[in-house]
Amino acid sequence: MSKRTASWLAWSMCALSLALTALSLLLLALIMTYPDAYIFDHWFDSTLAAISFSPVGAVIASRSLPSNLIGWLFCATGLVFAVVHFAAQYAVFTLVAEPGSLPAGEAAAWISSWLWVVQLGLVAFLFLLFPTGGLPGSRWRWFAWLTVLLVLVGAVMLAFSPGPIIVIGSIENPLGVEGLPNVYGLVFRLVELVMNTLMFVALISLVIRLRRARQIERQQIKWFVYATALTLSGAILTYPVSDAIGSVWLKWIAFVPLIVGVLAIPISMGIAILRYRLYEIDLIINRTLVYGLLTVMLGLVYFGSVTALQYLFSLLTGQGNTLAIVASTLAIAALFNPLRRRIQGFIDHRFYRRKYNVRKTLEAFGSKLRDETDLEKLCEDLGEVVDETMQPSHISLWLSSFPSSSPNRSESSSEVRSSMQSEPPPHR
Repeated sequence: MSKRTASWLAWSMCALSLALTALSLLLLALIMTYPDAYIFDHWFDSTLAAISFSPVGAVIASRSLPSNLIGWLFCATGLVFAVVHFAAQYAVFTLVAEPGSLPAGEAAAWISSWLWVVQLGLVAFLFLLFPTGGLPGSRWRWFAWLTVLLVLVGAVMLAFSPGPIIVIGSIENPLGVEGLPNVYGLVFRLVELVMNTLMFVALISLVIRLRRARQIERQQIKWFVYATALTLSGAILTYPVSDAIGSVWLKWIAFVPLIVGVLAIPISMGIAILRYRLYEIDLIINRTLVYGLLTVMLGLVYFGSVTALQYLFSLLTGQGNTLAIVASTLAIAALFNPLRRRIQGFIDHRFYRRKYNVRKTLEAFGSKLRDETDLEKLCEDLGEVVDETMQPSHISLWLSSFPSSSPNRSESSSEVRSSMQSEPPPHR
Protein backbone atom coordinates (compact mmCIF):
# COMPACT_ATOMS: atom_id res chain seq x y z
CA MET A 1 0.00 0.00 0.00
CA SER A 2 1.37 3.39 -0.97
CA LYS A 3 1.59 6.15 1.59
CA ARG A 4 -1.07 8.17 -0.21
CA THR A 5 -3.51 5.26 -0.20
CA ALA A 6 -2.74 4.50 3.43
CA SER A 7 -3.34 8.13 4.38
CA TRP A 8 -6.67 8.25 2.52
CA LEU A 9 -7.88 5.00 4.07
CA ALA A 10 -6.78 5.90 7.61
CA TRP A 11 -8.38 9.34 7.59
CA SER A 12 -11.54 7.94 5.98
CA MET A 13 -11.86 5.46 8.85
CA CYS A 14 -11.28 8.30 11.30
CA ALA A 15 -13.93 10.50 9.65
CA LEU A 16 -16.45 7.64 9.65
CA SER A 17 -15.77 6.94 13.31
CA LEU A 18 -16.26 10.57 14.31
CA ALA A 19 -19.41 10.87 12.19
CA LEU A 20 -20.96 7.77 13.76
CA THR A 21 -20.08 9.10 17.22
CA ALA A 22 -21.77 12.41 16.47
CA LEU A 23 -24.90 10.62 15.23
CA SER A 24 -24.85 8.41 18.34
CA LEU A 25 -24.82 11.45 20.63
CA LEU A 26 -27.66 12.98 18.61
CA LEU A 27 -29.73 9.83 19.04
CA LEU A 28 -28.88 9.79 22.75
CA ALA A 29 -30.16 13.37 23.10
CA LEU A 30 -33.42 12.36 21.38
CA ILE A 31 -33.77 9.25 23.56
CA MET A 32 -33.38 11.29 26.74
CA THR A 33 -36.43 13.38 25.80
CA TYR A 34 -38.67 10.33 26.28
CA PRO A 35 -39.82 9.40 29.79
CA ASP A 36 -38.32 6.25 31.27
CA ALA A 37 -36.08 5.81 28.22
CA TYR A 38 -33.29 3.24 28.41
CA ILE A 39 -29.79 4.80 28.32
CA PHE A 40 -26.94 2.79 26.82
CA ASP A 41 -24.60 2.15 29.74
CA HIS A 42 -21.34 2.50 27.82
CA TRP A 43 -22.10 5.62 25.81
CA PHE A 44 -19.51 7.75 27.61
CA ASP A 45 -16.50 5.43 27.39
CA SER A 46 -17.44 4.52 23.79
CA THR A 47 -17.44 8.20 22.88
CA LEU A 48 -14.05 8.82 24.51
CA ALA A 49 -12.53 5.75 22.85
CA ALA A 50 -13.82 6.65 19.39
CA ILE A 51 -12.63 10.28 19.47
CA SER A 52 -9.19 9.32 20.80
CA PHE A 53 -8.25 6.03 19.13
CA SER A 54 -9.34 7.04 15.62
CA PRO A 55 -7.27 10.25 15.15
CA VAL A 56 -4.21 8.68 16.77
CA GLY A 57 -4.48 5.67 14.48
CA ALA A 58 -4.90 7.90 11.43
CA VAL A 59 -1.74 9.85 12.30
CA ILE A 60 0.30 6.69 12.91
CA ALA A 61 -0.93 4.85 9.82
CA SER A 62 -0.70 7.77 7.39
CA ARG A 63 2.15 10.07 8.29
CA SER A 64 4.97 8.05 9.75
CA LEU A 65 4.35 4.32 9.88
CA PRO A 66 1.88 3.16 7.19
CA SER A 67 3.21 -0.40 7.33
CA ASN A 68 2.97 -0.68 11.12
CA LEU A 69 0.13 -3.00 12.10
CA ILE A 70 -0.51 -1.19 15.36
CA GLY A 71 -1.58 1.99 13.53
CA TRP A 72 -4.33 0.08 11.74
CA LEU A 73 -5.33 -1.56 15.02
CA PHE A 74 -5.87 1.92 16.42
CA CYS A 75 -8.06 2.85 13.45
CA ALA A 76 -10.06 -0.37 13.66
CA THR A 77 -10.51 -0.08 17.43
CA GLY A 78 -11.88 3.46 17.22
CA LEU A 79 -14.19 2.51 14.35
CA VAL A 80 -15.57 -0.56 16.14
CA PHE A 81 -16.24 1.47 19.29
CA ALA A 82 -18.15 3.99 17.15
CA VAL A 83 -20.15 1.28 15.35
CA VAL A 84 -21.13 -0.46 18.60
CA HIS A 85 -22.20 2.86 20.11
CA PHE A 86 -24.22 3.88 17.05
CA ALA A 87 -25.86 0.47 16.69
CA ALA A 88 -26.92 0.45 20.34
CA GLN A 89 -28.36 3.97 20.27
CA TYR A 90 -30.10 3.32 16.94
CA ALA A 91 -31.68 0.11 18.24
CA VAL A 92 -32.86 1.74 21.48
CA PHE A 93 -34.38 4.69 19.62
CA THR A 94 -36.06 2.56 16.93
CA LEU A 95 -37.29 -0.33 19.08
CA VAL A 96 -37.85 1.24 22.53
CA ALA A 97 -38.09 5.04 22.48
CA GLU A 98 -40.09 5.40 19.25
CA PRO A 99 -40.90 1.95 17.82
CA GLY A 100 -41.00 1.70 14.05
CA SER A 101 -39.71 5.23 13.44
CA LEU A 102 -36.58 4.03 11.59
CA PRO A 103 -35.86 0.86 9.60
CA ALA A 104 -33.46 -1.99 10.45
CA GLY A 105 -33.71 -1.54 14.20
CA GLU A 106 -33.46 -5.29 14.84
CA ALA A 107 -30.36 -5.52 12.64
CA ALA A 108 -28.70 -2.76 14.68
CA ALA A 109 -29.64 -4.58 17.89
CA TRP A 110 -28.13 -7.80 16.57
CA ILE A 111 -24.89 -6.06 15.59
CA SER A 112 -24.52 -4.52 19.04
CA SER A 113 -25.15 -7.90 20.69
CA TRP A 114 -21.84 -9.42 19.55
CA LEU A 115 -19.58 -6.72 18.04
CA TRP A 116 -18.47 -5.55 21.48
CA VAL A 117 -16.52 -8.83 21.78
CA VAL A 118 -14.46 -7.86 18.72
CA GLN A 119 -14.00 -4.43 20.30
CA LEU A 120 -12.41 -5.87 23.45
CA GLY A 121 -10.34 -8.30 21.36
CA LEU A 122 -8.83 -5.40 19.41
CA VAL A 123 -7.95 -3.62 22.65
CA ALA A 124 -6.23 -6.79 23.89
CA PHE A 125 -4.20 -6.97 20.67
CA LEU A 126 -3.21 -3.31 21.05
CA PHE A 127 -1.77 -4.05 24.48
CA LEU A 128 -0.09 -7.19 23.17
CA LEU A 129 1.64 -5.52 20.20
CA PHE A 130 2.51 -2.17 21.77
CA PRO A 131 4.92 -0.44 21.14
CA THR A 132 6.85 -2.22 18.36
CA GLY A 133 3.93 -3.72 16.44
CA GLY A 134 5.21 -7.24 17.14
CA LEU A 135 4.68 -9.83 19.83
CA PRO A 136 6.89 -9.71 22.96
CA GLY A 137 8.41 -13.02 21.87
CA SER A 138 7.78 -16.18 19.90
CA ARG A 139 6.27 -17.82 22.97
CA TRP A 140 3.35 -15.41 22.80
CA ARG A 141 2.11 -16.69 19.43
CA TRP A 142 -0.11 -19.27 21.07
CA PHE A 143 -1.77 -16.52 23.13
CA ALA A 144 -2.37 -14.40 20.02
CA TRP A 145 -4.06 -17.31 18.23
CA LEU A 146 -6.00 -18.18 21.38
CA THR A 147 -7.26 -14.59 21.55
CA VAL A 148 -8.46 -14.76 17.93
CA LEU A 149 -10.20 -18.08 18.58
CA LEU A 150 -11.91 -16.94 21.78
CA VAL A 151 -13.07 -13.69 20.15
CA LEU A 152 -14.65 -15.63 17.26
CA VAL A 153 -16.28 -18.18 19.57
CA GLY A 154 -17.59 -15.50 21.92
CA ALA A 155 -19.00 -13.39 19.09
CA VAL A 156 -20.77 -16.39 17.51
CA MET A 157 -22.21 -17.52 20.86
CA LEU A 158 -23.68 -14.11 21.58
CA ALA A 159 -24.87 -13.60 18.01
CA PHE A 160 -27.13 -16.68 18.09
CA SER A 161 -28.00 -17.09 21.78
CA PRO A 162 -31.71 -16.52 22.44
CA GLY A 163 -32.90 -14.06 25.04
CA PRO A 164 -32.58 -10.33 25.75
CA ILE A 165 -29.58 -8.35 24.58
CA ILE A 166 -28.05 -7.20 27.86
CA VAL A 167 -25.99 -4.34 26.45
CA ILE A 168 -29.12 -2.48 25.27
CA GLY A 169 -31.77 -3.50 27.74
CA SER A 170 -34.68 -5.89 27.21
CA ILE A 171 -34.56 -6.10 23.39
CA GLU A 172 -34.72 -9.73 22.27
CA ASN A 173 -31.96 -11.08 20.04
CA PRO A 174 -33.60 -11.18 16.58
CA LEU A 175 -31.35 -14.02 15.34
CA GLY A 176 -31.36 -16.08 18.51
CA VAL A 177 -31.72 -19.79 17.76
CA GLU A 178 -34.66 -21.10 19.78
CA GLY A 179 -33.24 -24.61 19.95
CA LEU A 180 -30.26 -23.42 21.97
CA PRO A 181 -30.52 -23.13 25.79
CA ASN A 182 -32.00 -19.81 26.83
CA VAL A 183 -29.01 -18.80 28.93
CA TYR A 184 -28.09 -15.54 27.23
CA GLY A 185 -27.24 -13.83 30.53
CA LEU A 186 -24.92 -16.67 31.56
CA VAL A 187 -23.23 -16.69 28.15
CA PHE A 188 -22.80 -12.91 28.32
CA ARG A 189 -21.12 -13.04 31.73
CA LEU A 190 -18.88 -15.90 30.64
CA VAL A 191 -17.74 -14.12 27.47
CA GLU A 192 -17.20 -10.89 29.40
CA LEU A 193 -15.04 -12.72 31.95
CA VAL A 194 -12.97 -14.37 29.20
CA MET A 195 -12.38 -11.07 27.37
CA ASN A 196 -11.38 -9.24 30.55
CA THR A 197 -8.96 -12.08 31.31
CA LEU A 198 -7.41 -11.79 27.86
CA MET A 199 -6.91 -8.04 28.29
CA PHE A 200 -5.34 -8.61 31.71
CA VAL A 201 -2.89 -11.15 30.28
CA ALA A 202 -2.07 -8.71 27.47
CA LEU A 203 -1.26 -6.08 30.11
CA ILE A 204 0.99 -8.63 31.84
CA SER A 205 2.87 -8.99 28.55
CA LEU A 206 3.65 -5.26 28.72
CA VAL A 207 5.12 -5.73 32.20
CA ILE A 208 7.29 -8.55 30.89
CA ARG A 209 8.28 -6.45 27.89
CA LEU A 210 9.20 -3.56 30.20
CA ARG A 211 11.57 -5.74 32.22
CA ARG A 212 13.39 -6.85 29.06
CA ALA A 213 13.22 -3.54 27.20
CA ARG A 214 16.15 -1.31 26.41
CA GLN A 215 16.25 2.45 26.65
CA ILE A 216 13.93 3.55 23.81
CA GLU A 217 11.36 0.79 24.27
CA ARG A 218 11.40 1.36 28.02
CA GLN A 219 10.60 5.04 27.51
CA GLN A 220 7.76 4.10 25.15
CA ILE A 221 6.17 1.76 27.70
CA LYS A 222 6.54 4.42 30.40
CA TRP A 223 4.08 6.63 28.50
CA PHE A 224 1.45 3.88 28.54
CA VAL A 225 2.10 3.01 32.19
CA TYR A 226 1.72 6.66 33.19
CA ALA A 227 -1.65 7.04 31.41
CA THR A 228 -2.89 3.72 32.81
CA ALA A 229 -1.87 4.67 36.35
CA LEU A 230 -3.68 8.00 35.99
CA THR A 231 -6.83 6.21 34.79
CA LEU A 232 -6.76 3.63 37.59
CA SER A 233 -6.16 6.32 40.22
CA GLY A 234 -9.13 8.33 38.97
CA ALA A 235 -11.35 5.24 38.82
CA ILE A 236 -10.45 4.14 42.35
CA LEU A 237 -11.10 7.60 43.78
CA THR A 238 -14.30 8.08 41.76
CA TYR A 239 -16.06 4.84 42.68
CA PRO A 240 -14.91 2.76 45.68
CA VAL A 241 -13.24 5.49 47.73
CA SER A 242 -15.87 8.21 47.26
CA ASP A 243 -18.71 5.71 47.78
CA ALA A 244 -17.07 4.36 50.94
CA ILE A 245 -16.74 7.80 52.57
CA GLY A 246 -19.94 9.17 51.02
CA SER A 247 -18.23 12.17 49.45
CA VAL A 248 -19.91 13.62 46.37
CA TRP A 249 -17.32 16.35 45.83
CA LEU A 250 -14.50 13.77 45.79
CA LYS A 251 -16.36 11.80 43.12
CA TRP A 252 -16.62 14.86 40.89
CA ILE A 253 -13.01 15.92 41.47
CA ALA A 254 -11.64 12.41 40.85
CA PHE A 255 -13.76 12.10 37.71
CA VAL A 256 -11.47 14.64 36.01
CA PRO A 257 -8.27 12.49 36.12
CA LEU A 258 -10.41 9.51 35.12
CA ILE A 259 -11.54 11.23 31.92
CA VAL A 260 -8.07 12.61 31.25
CA GLY A 261 -6.57 9.15 31.79
CA VAL A 262 -8.98 7.43 29.40
CA LEU A 263 -8.16 9.99 26.72
CA ALA A 264 -4.46 9.86 27.56
CA ILE A 265 -4.08 6.09 27.02
CA PRO A 266 -4.34 6.15 23.19
CA ILE A 267 -2.66 9.56 22.97
CA SER A 268 0.29 8.42 25.09
CA MET A 269 0.60 5.25 23.01
CA GLY A 270 0.66 7.39 19.86
CA ILE A 271 3.37 9.65 21.31
CA ALA A 272 5.40 6.60 22.27
CA ILE A 273 5.11 5.00 18.83
CA LEU A 274 5.93 8.21 16.96
CA ARG A 275 8.70 8.96 19.53
CA TYR A 276 7.68 12.61 19.71
CA ARG A 277 9.40 14.14 22.76
CA LEU A 278 9.88 10.62 24.03
CA TYR A 279 12.10 11.45 26.99
CA GLU A 280 9.74 14.09 28.38
CA ILE A 281 7.90 11.30 30.22
CA ASP A 282 10.52 11.29 32.99
CA LEU A 283 9.87 14.97 33.71
CA ILE A 284 6.08 14.42 33.59
CA ILE A 285 6.30 11.53 36.05
CA ASN A 286 8.57 13.54 38.32
CA ARG A 287 6.25 16.56 38.38
CA THR A 288 3.19 14.35 38.89
CA LEU A 289 4.77 12.67 41.90
CA VAL A 290 5.88 15.98 43.39
CA TYR A 291 2.67 17.95 42.92
CA GLY A 292 0.41 14.99 43.65
CA LEU A 293 2.11 14.37 46.99
CA LEU A 294 2.19 18.12 47.65
CA THR A 295 -1.55 18.43 47.01
CA VAL A 296 -2.36 15.55 49.34
CA MET A 297 -0.17 16.89 52.14
CA LEU A 298 -1.45 20.47 51.84
CA GLY A 299 -5.03 19.20 51.76
CA LEU A 300 -4.49 17.22 54.94
CA VAL A 301 -2.84 20.19 56.62
CA TYR A 302 -5.66 22.51 55.53
CA PHE A 303 -8.54 20.36 56.71
CA GLY A 304 -6.70 19.39 59.88
CA SER A 305 -5.94 22.98 60.79
CA VAL A 306 -9.46 24.18 59.98
CA THR A 307 -10.97 21.44 62.11
CA ALA A 308 -8.59 22.05 65.02
CA LEU A 309 -9.03 25.85 64.95
CA GLN A 310 -12.81 25.61 64.65
CA TYR A 311 -12.86 23.30 67.65
CA LEU A 312 -10.60 25.69 69.58
CA PHE A 313 -12.77 28.70 68.77
CA SER A 314 -15.91 26.81 69.74
CA LEU A 315 -14.37 26.07 73.13
CA LEU A 316 -13.36 29.70 73.67
CA THR A 317 -16.33 31.53 72.20
CA GLY A 318 -19.00 28.85 71.96
CA GLN A 319 -19.25 29.12 68.15
CA GLY A 320 -17.13 28.71 65.05
CA ASN A 321 -15.19 31.50 63.41
CA THR A 322 -14.17 32.26 59.82
CA LEU A 323 -10.76 33.24 61.16
CA ALA A 324 -9.89 29.54 61.19
CA ILE A 325 -10.30 29.34 57.41
CA VAL A 326 -8.25 32.51 56.86
CA ALA A 327 -5.45 31.29 59.13
CA SER A 328 -5.39 27.86 57.45
CA THR A 329 -5.23 29.46 54.00
CA LEU A 330 -2.32 31.68 55.02
CA ALA A 331 -0.53 28.66 56.50
CA ILE A 332 -0.95 26.75 53.24
CA ALA A 333 0.44 29.68 51.25
CA ALA A 334 3.46 29.89 53.57
CA LEU A 335 4.12 26.15 53.45
CA PHE A 336 3.80 25.74 49.67
CA ASN A 337 7.33 26.54 48.46
CA PRO A 338 9.32 25.03 51.39
CA LEU A 339 7.25 21.86 51.29
CA ARG A 340 7.56 21.64 47.51
CA ARG A 341 11.34 21.87 47.69
CA ARG A 342 11.52 19.18 50.34
CA ILE A 343 9.25 16.85 48.40
CA GLN A 344 11.21 17.52 45.20
CA GLY A 345 14.44 16.62 46.95
CA PHE A 346 12.92 13.47 48.42
CA ILE A 347 11.53 12.32 45.05
CA ASP A 348 14.81 13.01 43.26
CA HIS A 349 16.85 11.27 45.93
CA ARG A 350 14.51 8.26 46.14
CA PHE A 351 13.48 7.64 42.53
CA TYR A 352 15.99 9.59 40.44
CA ARG A 353 19.14 8.88 42.44
CA ARG A 354 21.57 8.90 39.50
CA LYS A 355 20.29 12.22 38.11
CA TYR A 356 20.19 13.62 41.62
CA ASN A 357 23.85 12.69 42.14
CA VAL A 358 24.78 14.15 38.75
CA ARG A 359 23.16 17.47 39.60
CA LYS A 360 24.89 17.61 42.97
CA THR A 361 28.24 16.81 41.31
CA LEU A 362 27.80 19.58 38.74
CA GLU A 363 26.81 22.07 41.43
CA ALA A 364 29.94 21.19 43.41
CA PHE A 365 32.13 21.53 40.32
CA GLY A 366 30.55 24.91 39.52
CA SER A 367 31.46 26.15 42.99
CA LYS A 368 35.03 24.86 42.59
CA LEU A 369 35.30 26.44 39.12
CA ARG A 370 34.87 29.93 40.52
CA ASP A 371 37.84 29.57 42.87
CA GLU A 372 40.25 27.28 41.00
CA THR A 373 43.26 28.99 39.32
CA ASP A 374 45.47 26.01 38.49
CA LEU A 375 44.74 25.04 34.86
CA GLU A 376 46.08 21.49 35.09
CA LYS A 377 44.13 20.83 38.29
CA LEU A 378 41.01 22.27 36.67
CA CYS A 379 41.39 20.00 33.64
CA GLU A 380 41.81 17.00 35.90
CA ASP A 381 38.70 17.91 37.89
CA LEU A 382 36.76 18.43 34.66
CA GLY A 383 37.71 14.98 33.44
CA GLU A 384 36.58 13.42 36.71
CA VAL A 385 33.23 15.24 36.59
CA VAL A 386 32.58 14.25 32.96
CA ASP A 387 33.49 10.65 33.70
CA GLU A 388 31.23 10.51 36.76
CA THR A 389 28.19 12.23 35.26
CA MET A 390 28.22 11.12 31.60
CA GLN A 391 30.34 7.94 31.89
CA PRO A 392 31.87 8.14 28.41
CA SER A 393 34.14 5.47 26.98
CA HIS A 394 36.71 8.07 25.86
CA ILE A 395 37.57 11.60 27.02
CA SER A 396 39.65 14.19 25.14
CA LEU A 397 40.25 17.84 26.00
CA TRP A 398 41.71 20.47 23.69
CA LEU A 399 42.80 23.90 24.91
CA SER A 400 42.86 26.78 22.44
CA SER A 401 46.21 28.53 21.91
CA PHE A 402 45.95 32.32 21.82
CA PRO A 403 48.40 34.48 19.83
CA SER A 404 49.66 36.18 22.95
CA SER A 405 50.37 32.95 24.69
CA SER A 406 53.87 31.70 25.20
CA PRO A 407 55.35 28.71 23.33
CA ASN A 408 55.01 26.70 26.49
CA ARG A 409 51.20 26.99 26.24
CA SER A 410 50.98 24.59 23.27
CA GLU A 411 53.27 22.12 25.01
CA SER A 412 51.08 22.33 28.10
CA SER A 413 48.01 21.74 25.94
CA SER A 414 49.52 18.63 24.43
CA GLU A 415 50.41 17.30 27.84
CA VAL A 416 46.91 17.98 29.18
CA ARG A 417 45.29 16.40 26.11
CA SER A 418 47.34 13.24 26.42
CA SER A 419 46.67 12.99 30.15
CA MET A 420 42.92 13.33 29.59
CA GLN A 421 42.67 10.52 27.03
CA SER A 422 41.75 7.14 28.42
CA GLU A 423 40.90 3.75 27.04
CA PRO A 424 37.32 2.42 27.35
CA PRO A 425 36.87 0.53 30.63
CA PRO A 426 36.23 -3.20 30.17
CA HIS A 427 32.85 -3.05 31.92
CA ARG A 428 31.41 -0.28 29.70
